[in-house]
Amino acid sequence: MTPTDLQPADRRAVADLRERLAGTARLGVAFSGGVDSSVLLALAADALGADRVLALLGVSPSLAADERAAAHRVAAHVGVPVVEVPTAEGDRPDYRRNGPDRCFHCKDELFTRISEDVVSRYGLTAVAYGENADDARRPDRPGARAATAHAVLRPLADADLDKAAVRRIARALELPCADKPAAPCLASRIPHFSEVSPEKLAQVEAAESGLRRLGLGDLRVRHHGDVARLEVPVEELPALVSDPLREQAIAVVRAAGFRFLALDLAGIQSGAFTLPLVGVREG
Repeated sequence: MTPTDLQPADRRAVADLRERLAGTARLGVAFSGGVDSSVLLALAADALGADRVLALLGVSPSLAADERAAAHRVAAHVGVPVVEVPTAEGDRPDYRRNGPDRCFHCKDELFTRISEDVVSRYGLTAVAYGENADDARRPDRPGARAATAHAVLRPLADADLDKAAVRRIARALELPCADKPAAPCLASRIPHFSEVSPEKLAQVEAAESGLRRLGLGDLRVRHHGDVARLEVPVEELPALVSDPLREQAIAVVRAAGFRFLALDLAGIQSGAFTLPLVGVREG
């Protein structure tokens, strides 16, 4: 499954990643089915052999059912078995409080469960996750602190593979998720300092799933109490203010438990809640 149709810099980075993993007897990959973790899973399986790699999928109310099913499909395509790891971040007061460090508590829960419940059971000698080089430079990724605390490897970032390079490799590998939009966890749709609850997560999941069934692709439904604030790519805005899609979208979000649908004219915004609250990372 080694990608061959790559730019020279990407080939060198892939070779670097393979070398970094070469001494690993049995690797667990914290896996979501997104592009980053899928590329890491595929490259690890190629470097070590699929029988020496496990996909570790954290399962909780913050993981949408569609994302869970898609992750299993990608892992099957790669040929690596999936171990679902139940997590209980919702039992942590600091996670529910939903400060800018929410992702730390979520990742800490996942890596703790992996360390305590999975590593010895499956004989893992290392665990890795899909942080890329661009993520490593962003100030709004507190989950990286949890990875460091648990000695979790980040081979993509260490090989200096950024988002664009990861996408190119995914396409060269013909992964089913190669062109999949980014899909942060459902909790990222709730404004910081507004409590994360299973009910809010379920509302967001129902609204986003229903909107995708209307033909929308990349989107976020931000939870503002009675108001669902919808973010879509700017080029899709005209269709959403025109019938029949306008009426259909309103019906979907009302069925999910919201009273109002607001359309954000700024479009899709990665880190919209967190970036304004964190400082710029030094170095």
